[in-house]
Amino acid sequence: MKIEALHKLFLESNSVCTDTRKLEQNDMFFALKGDNFDGNTYAKNALKLGAKHAIIDDPEYHLETKTILVNDVLETLQELATYHRNFLKIPIIALTGSNGKTTTKELINAVLSKKFKTTATFGNLNNHIGVPLTLLSMDTDTEIGIVEMGANHQKEIAFLCDIAQPDYGYITNFGKAHLEGFGGVKGVIKGKSELYDYLKANNNIIFINTNDPIQVKKTKKANIFTFGNTVLGTDVSINFVEAQPFVSCVYKNLIIQSQLIGEYNFNNISAAITIGSYFKIEPNDIKIAIKNYVPKNNRSQIINKGTNKIILDAYNANPSSMRAALVSFEKQSGHKIAILGDMFELGKEAKTEHQTVADLALSMNIDNVIFVGENFFQSKINWDKASKYKTFEDLKTLSDVSEIQNTTLLIKGSRGMALERTLDVL
Repeated sequence: MKIEALHKLFLESNSVCTDTRKLEQNDMFFALKGDNFDGNTYAKNALKLGAKHAIIDDPEYHLETKTILVNDVLETLQELATYHRNFLKIPIIALTGSNGKTTTKELINAVLSKKFKTTATFGNLNNHIGVPLTLLSMDTDTEIGIVEMGANHQKEIAFLCDIAQPDYGYITNFGKAHLEGFGGVKGVIKGKSELYDYLKANNNIIFINTNDPIQVKKTKKANIFTFGNTVLGTDVSINFVEAQPFVSCVYKNLIIQSQLIGEYNFNNISAAITIGSYFKIEPNDIKIAIKNYVPKNNRSQIINKGTNKIILDAYNANPSSMRAALVSFEKQSGHKIAILGDMFELGKEAKTEHQTVADLALSMNIDNVIFVGENFFQSKINWDKASKYKTFEDLKTLSDVSEIQNTTLLIKGSRGMALERTLDVL
């Protein structure tokens, strides 16, 4: 079946679904394959549950007119998403980066939705499946699409750009994330900059932070729209005020108070303000959008539990984001304890990077540091106010976490550590 015909059937369907447990009536089911499952085997059940069509790539499960047989279900999903993107003819903003991209995406969406009907990536569905699903979630009411792009190896961002074909783009930063897949920091810069390469090749607009020398260098001779405090001069001027604990800043003589902790979130807020400015959002609407945004999903959440204040930043971690979180945390007042979990996907740099973070944490004005995970457990911890545990179960059963009172805690680690479980034992 040609993609034009498939798209017509898609427009007649309710939505796209890849999981029969979440399927709704008249959905178009795509039988994707995974490491431990074959979606083709669920096609018949999807139809029984009310799917209007089932897209499969195994003839064994073909049910005449009830299924649509294609060469490759994933490739078809991606091709359909690109076709739909061009059918809608709406501006697409893409963003990637080592840290802060989901928070920045949510802030951009909050700001732009003050004037436009927006559709943004749900959660962090930002890979070769998530990006197509995001594009296919947009409809004729959508005026601007916001697409988050994640990557852990070279050419991945380039591939996602070919699917989404963005008109605008922003890279939050270049940090020590996914070092194993990218092959080091230089590989991270090269891989993330594939967004710049696409935008420059099409003479599209790049939003940049002029305080970041890498962003400046990588966008020379590009069509840019800028923010920052450098001597280079910028299109949008935003001044940092404080982060005690929440970030506030000044834009157009307005004091903008956020509900985001940590000075590192200033750049994320600034990017949203800048993009809002470009799209002519009224300054007071920008202020309201930033003020009303509340972080969730274990990202820089403030949780009060008993006599303790908890900074829960346990969605993910890498050396760059860990350092930023610790620098911000050190500025908190009162008794402070940091609970730090292992950072994943660092490859051969894992031992060095965990030791570096441990040394940094122990050098700071933090009353106690608790390290959790195999990598931190192997680090040299030479301080009488620190402890380390190989697993979360060890932390739960052997530590005195449950006795912590009148304390501000930072909880941060990679997603696989699931350190939000600490809340259950505090």
